[in-house]
Amino acid sequence: MDENALEVSTALQAITIASALCEEVRRKLAGGESILKSDRSPVTVADYGSQAVICKLIRERFPHDNIVAEEDSTELKKPGHSRILEQVTDHVNDFVRGASEEINSWIDFSSHSITDRFWALDPIDGTKGFIRGDQYAIALALIEKGAVTLGLMACPNLYVDRDQPSGKRGCLFLAIRGKGSLQMEMDGGGRKALSVSRTENPSEASLTESVESDHTNHLLHQRLAQKLNMTKPSLRMDSQAKYGIVARGEATLYLRAPSSSEPDYRENIWDHAAGSIIAEEAGGRVTDVLGQPLDFTCGIKMRRNHGIVVTNGILHDVVLKALRI
Repeated sequence: MDENALEVSTALQAITIASALCEEVRRKLAGGESILKSDRSPVTVADYGSQAVICKLIRERFPHDNIVAEEDSTELKKPGHSRILEQVTDHVNDFVRGASEEINSWIDFSSHSITDRFWALDPIDGTKGFIRGDQYAIALALIEKGAVTLGLMACPNLYVDRDQPSGKRGCLFLAIRGKGSLQMEMDGGGRKALSVSRTENPSEASLTESVESDHTNHLLHQRLAQKLNMTKPSLRMDSQAKYGIVARGEATLYLRAPSSSEPDYRENIWDHAAGSIIAEEAGGRVTDVLGQPLDFTCGIKMRRNHGIVVTNGILHDVVLKALRI
């Protein structure tokens, strides 16, 4: 696969439109109204609109591919949520025409069936970050026979230049297996190849981690940093944008150690598929905390993995060893 492949052009088109829709929702509704799902995570108008647009475009071009996505329209169809469905419809129609019933059907192109070839989609990764006006990502990956072969991640609120965090915002990351990782601006300009940090001394390394304490162990991260004599404060950030800042050398490692309060928690595939190939193709290494490769073959939950470790590769074994002690 190369950048001229239909998969790449379709994914770029879909994720670019979805990004514009999400930013429109953010501007007009200041985060949008949200529904509280059964797992208590908020779902915004933008989540549904993003998934509808991306699923529609992928299904049109690749009718036989499964799309394993986070959302479905169950809550959206409830009578009490008719106003939110109307908002979703209005925003989607600014980019792709369709009636409410059609849009619900596009959302429901998603499946939780893992096949030899499927797309993993998180229409908004970091919904709480989106609602707060912080970082979020639209993450899309193509997985073939268990291996991620294509990953895209749109981060509309992420600063373009790592050295100017208050400067221009809006990044799109693209990685093709064996072809490297790229960062570009949302309009496709400013393309540049990505490369991880070459930091060899753990004391000079920088850490990024989740803002939320759900499903992650911030205390363990702090202990690890102390053990490795890391003095730089951690950069807490929502979403898979953390994979992007490791890929571009801004952070040396990203940790997501399992929380001791939820020892049986397992990660969702759509939260890591796109980010993992972006970091790997930039020269990084991605495993779980036990050093095992990420396994995308056993359902929507990564049941064979425990936590996430992403590094520049150079320090990976050092970090794994420190986690074991």
